[in-house]
Amino acid sequence: MFRLFILSSILFSLGSFGLFLLKKHAIMLLISLEILIIAININFVCSAIYLDDLLGFIYSLINLTSAASESAIGLGLLILLYRLKGSISLDFIILLKS
Repeated sequence: MFRLFILSSILFSLGSFGLFLLKKHAIMLLISLEILIIAININFVCSAIYLDDLLGFIYSLINLTSAASESAIGLGLLILLYRLKGSISLDFIILLKS
């Protein structure tokens, strides 16, 4: 049980390092964000199993559905950025204002 908590903390640290280190690659940024969300969901499920409560599973399911919608919107925006500017680098997002 506690191995999953350790796995969750390792995934959370990897995702947070990815968010802070990969500021120019948009797809890697989205992947790091998804790793963070998966780590949080593992933590919810482990605590639900440990406390013998159903609420952690419900929170995890709601969190996964919101993460899927966030991921779909983010990828849609990246496709739009690629069509407009020809690149998905985050440096070009400033150019979308004009």
